[in-house]
Formats: sequence, C-alpha cells, structure tokens
Amino acid sequence: MILDEAKHQLNEPKHLLALHSSSKTLGVASTDLTNPKHTIRSATFPLGRNLSNCLLSCVEEVLPASQWSKLSRIAVATGPGSFTGTRLTIVMARTLAQQIDCPLDGVSSFALMAHRLVSELTVEESKHPFWIMQDLYRRGRVAGQYSFQIKKQSSTLSSILELKPPFLLPSELEVSPVLYANDNVGVDVEKLLEVSISAHKIYKESSWKDVLPIYPTSPVKNL
Repeated sequence: MILDEAKHQLNEPKHLLALHSSSKTLGVASTDLTNPKHTIRSATFPLGRNLSNCLLSCVEEVLPASQWSKLSRIAVATGPGSFTGTRLTIVMARTLAQQIDCPLDGVSSFALMAHRLVSELTVEESKHPFWIMQDLYRRGRVAGQYSFQIKKQSSTLSSILELKPPFLLPSELEVSPVLYANDNVGVDVEKLLEVSISAHKIYKESSWKDVLPIYPTSPVKNL
C-alpha cells in the first residue's frame, strides 16, 4: 500500500512550463511545484530562423523531455510577433496540453511587457488605461490597451488588465497615452510563468482549444 502511494506521488504532475517566441529570441522557463522555494529555471536562446530546428532541444535544456508527462500546467506567449515563431511554440504547447490533459494559458506578449513598461507612465497617465503600440514596416500599427490596479494602502503595482488585445489600428485612429513595445524575453518569460503559477493556485480552467496566435496582419494576401 505504501509502495503504491509512493509510485502515485512519483508520477503526479509537478512542473509548470512557459514558452515565449514572439521575437527572434526563444524564452523558456519552468518551476518544480514540489520545491518549497518554487525556484524558477529559465533561459533565452537567440535562434532567429533556427527555431524550428532547435525548439525541442532548447526546451529540454530547461526541462528534460522525461519530465514533460508530469506537467501540471503550460503557458505560452501568443504574440503579436513573428508569425512562424509564435505559431511553433503555440503548436507545441497545445499538443502537450492536449496529450497530457493539462491547462494551457495563453498570454499576449504585449500584456507581458506591460508589467515592465508601465513604469514609464507619468502619475497622471497612470490613472487611466494606456496603450502599447508597435509599428509594422509598411503594414501599419498594432496596439493593445491595458490598465493596472494598485493595492489598497500601497503604491505597489498588483495586476495588469488587458482591456483590448493587440489589433491592427485603423490609420485614422489616434490613441494615448502610448508606450512603445520593446523585447526583453528573459524578463517576460518569467512573468509568463508567474501568471501560470497564479492560475495554478486558484485552479483556473484554461483549455488548449482556446489558445491561438495573435497575428493582426495575415501572412497570406487575400485573394
């Protein structure tokens, strides 16, 4: 009886994994839920066009494939960003989540960087929703709208809310205040993992079926 219980505990899901490939850099982060300190292991890989060839081996550097069946939850950045790069990690995350039947959290890359960029706002601007924008070469502008909530009796940032997911702005639409997107995959993939840890603690339901890449401009021209 004790042996059976030990085997059950050994096979229990215990890892969380986060993947971020919305830029030319792949970010991977993981934590072991059985570790009381919840130490995060993370790494970034400047793969560029080699992502398709190196994705699996890079993930294994952070979390060996032998442990993938023990994943409790997965999180993936959904873009906007490189269509091919973002799609590859989303396909991997969806496949793993489906096969081992675990929740999958999808978070936009703009929502992740909002935690970093919000400090650039003035005190007055911080009282209102703000935008994160990215210029696309010859294709317009992509932007998402965000706000943050402050803890009571504290000036500490407690949470970021995504009011409008990134979309292609009409040329005539002007928004403010605006913060311009910039990449820091090492920081953002760890934030993505933190989002997944929080979701895990409250047993949030997140289906792999609902996680799709955000790509405001189609890579295929309309016929």
